[in-house]
Amino acid sequence: MRAGVAAGHPATAQAGAEILAEGGTAADAVVAMCLASCVAESVMSGLLAGCHAIVFDGSGVRLLDGFAAVPSGEGDLEEVPVPFGDEVVVYSLGAASCAVPGVPAALGELWDRLGRLPWKRLVEPALALARDGVPLPEMHASSLEVLGNVFSRQRGLELYLREGRLLRGGELLEQPGLVTALEMIADEGARTAYRGSLAEVLLEVEGLVVTAADLMSYAPLWRDPALVELHGYRVATRGGLSGVPELVARLPRLGGLPAKDRVLALVDALESDDRGGEHTTNMAAVDGHGRACVLTHSLGVGAGVWIPELDLQLNNLLGESDIAFGDPAPGDRLESRMAPTLAFDGQGLALAIGAAGATRLRTALATVLAAILDEGLGAEEAVALPRVHPIPEFVDAEPGVDEEALAELEASGRSVRRWDRFHHYFGGVSCVGRAGAAGDPRRSGAGILL
Repeated sequence: MRAGVAAGHPATAQAGAEILAEGGTAADAVVAMCLASCVAESVMSGLLAGCHAIVFDGSGVRLLDGFAAVPSGEGDLEEVPVPFGDEVVVYSLGAASCAVPGVPAALGELWDRLGRLPWKRLVEPALALARDGVPLPEMHASSLEVLGNVFSRQRGLELYLREGRLLRGGELLEQPGLVTALEMIADEGARTAYRGSLAEVLLEVEGLVVTAADLMSYAPLWRDPALVELHGYRVATRGGLSGVPELVARLPRLGGLPAKDRVLALVDALESDDRGGEHTTNMAAVDGHGRACVLTHSLGVGAGVWIPELDLQLNNLLGESDIAFGDPAPGDRLESRMAPTLAFDGQGLALAIGAAGATRLRTALATVLAAILDEGLGAEEAVALPRVHPIPEFVDAEPGVDEEALAELEASGRSVRRWDRFHHYFGGVSCVGRAGAAGDPRRSGAGILL
C-alpha cells in the first residue's frame, strides 16, 4: 500500500504529506495535520478540543481517548439556537460550557509513543498557516453561515466577519494570535495546555469552570478497540455512543445490487433516531511501513468565547445536549460519536478511515466503508457518492440518490427531503488505503498519495 494522507482541508493534508515525505510516521503526520487543522479548519474545531484516535503500529491496534473531561466547577450557560438544514438544535454556550480539553495531551502522547521527527518540526506547518493566513473554502463558508450565532461573538467578530458580514469563500482567514499559541506548543510541548504558559492564559478566562487541578490531572487514555466483521474484513473501531460496530455488523451486501435496491438496503441499515450537530474534523495517515493513524476532533460548535490574545475558541462540549448522558463526575470523560476506524484482511491493513459530522458521522463512515470494501470502489469515487441519512421523520437525500428508491420510500409513507446540492450536513469522510486517498468534497477535503 502506498503511503498517503487525507483530511478535511487541502492545507491540512499537505502538512501531513510533508511530514511523511521527510520520513515521519503515520502518527507524526496526524499530529502535524491536527495542528494545521486547528488553523485551517477553525470553523470545524480547534486546539482546545477533544479527540479520539486509532493507531496501528504494525503489530497491534489501540484507541487513544483524548476526549474532553468534566471539570470541577459549575457556571451559567447561555442557550443559543443553531439551524442544521431544516432542524434547529439548541446549544449551551459560554465559558461555563467548556470542558477540560484533550487534543494537546493526545497529540503529545501520539508523538511520544509513535513519533520519529522532532516535535517542533510537526508544529511548523501549522505555524506557517497561522503566519500567512488561510483562504476560507466555500464549504467552510457554508458552515460559518450555519454557525453565525456562535462565531459572531467576542473575538469572532474580528476573525470571521468583514465589514459586518461573515467571511465568504476564498477570503483570507487571518488568526494572528494562533502564532503565539503555536509557539507555546512548539517550545513547551503539549504540557503548555495543562501546566504551562497556555494553561495560565486559559485559566484567566472569566466564567471558566475548568480549574488548574482539572488541567494538571488530565491524561489521555489507551483503550482496546471494538472489533467487528464486514464481509471478510476485520474492522477495528470505537464503540459506545458512536454506534458504528453495531451499524457495520448489520450492513448488507451492496456489491452488485441495482441502484434502487442499494439505496433501500442502505436506508434500512442506516436507520437512526439521532439528531444534533457538533462540528468535527477528521484526518488519516498511512506511512511507508504500513503503520496507520486516524484522528477525529471537535470543539462541539464552539463556546462563542475566545482567548483573544491567542485566537483560540473554547469548546462547548458541556453544552452539547445530544452527547450529555448520565451524571458524570469531575474527571470523567464526556461521551462522543467519534469513530476512527481501521479495516484489515488476510493481506494486512486495507483501509484507514474516519468521519466528521455528529449524528451523520456514522452514516457517512459506514456508507463509504461499504462502498470501498464491499462494492470495490476507489476512495475518491466512494467518498463522492451521494448519501442518504434516515431519521424517523425524514429520509434526507443528496442530489443523485436513485429517484426510484426515493419514490418507493414515499409510497411506503416516508417523507423524503431532497437537498439541492452536496452539503456538509451529510458528514465529512477522510480515508487512505489500497483504494487510494480521499478527503470529502462536502468539507473541501483532500487526499494525497506519496
